[in-house]
Amino acid sequence: MKLPELKAGMTKSVQKVITREDTALNIGSGALTDLLATPTLAALMIEAAVLTVDPLLPDGIITIGKTLDIEHSNPTKEGMTVTVNATLTEVDGNILTFEIKAFDEISQIGTGHHIRYIVNREKLMEKVRERCSVLQSRVY
Repeated sequence: MKLPELKAGMTKSVQKVITREDTALNIGSGALTDLLATPTLAALMIEAAVLTVDPLLPDGIITIGKTLDIEHSNPTKEGMTVTVNATLTEVDGNILTFEIKAFDEISQIGTGHHIRYIVNREKLMEKVRERCSVLQSRVY
């Protein structure tokens, strides 16, 4: 199966208006009731990276996350819009590296470094089934 040519410099953006569901208190990552939660920011960064590449891949081929390193540098209040830009910076076989920047209406609020692997979905799920087979013999 031939994969599409993926090149450094490819980019995608996602935007989201921050709601109560995106706040630290709601997510369980802190006590702040009206500020963007770091896990929400991380999810937006991952989403932008996925959208950069996955729609270009053939059926049955996906990317999976390997590492995510982020810095959440400024607070964003509920009601503000966050824009996250993911840029593919390196392609090494099936290993993809992304640099990610996040902004609200005021300034940059975070940066990230994310690595994803290109994999065959069915082969991955077979490994999952094999790994989880040990649980079938457990009595609960």
